[in-house]
Amino acid sequence: MFSLPLRDDARLRPLEIWHAEEFAAHMDRAREHIRPWVGPAFVTDDVEGARGTLRRYAERQAADGARLHGIWLDGTLVGGVMFVDFDAAFGSCEIGCWLEPAAEGRGLITQASRTLLDWAFTDRGLHRAEWHCRADNERSSAVAERLGMTLEGVRRESWPYGGTRHDKQIWAILASEWRAHRP
Repeated sequence: MFSLPLRDDARLRPLEIWHAEEFAAHMDRAREHIRPWVGPAFVTDDVEGARGTLRRYAERQAADGARLHGIWLDGTLVGGVMFVDFDAAFGSCEIGCWLEPAAEGRGLITQASRTLLDWAFTDRGLHRAEWHCRADNERSSAVAERLGMTLEGVRRESWPYGGTRHDKQIWAILASEWRAHRP
């Protein structure tokens, strides 16, 4: 299958059902770190849960919907990027990400997200891409800014976690803006 270089020591490639054991091991390293920032259905606790998550994304991709891509650093799965939502007919998508602590601060998420955006706008002809994150997730907001996205608004108290409701930011970029500022 395809594998794209993000840097000399990092690769982006589809994350598929047959990666369930590797994904489960990765979740063991990442689970508590990412839990506050991603949807609860994504955070799995065992191989069967990992297989279920990967199967859901495989089914959605087969219907030309959401897609899931892993980031491997020195041969180890350390995180990934995804189309949380992908609607070619409507011309829009939402991109999401996650990363275990050991891989942070290397620009992997920004580079992988650029790859997804370029594909969505250039190959698939989408018109709009969104990025949703908790308002207190400064790392995620910084990625959206580096991607050239505009903060369009805040959904107040729309993200429940740990008995508290958090604000959610909505960032977006249009195809014309991407083409004008494409790295």
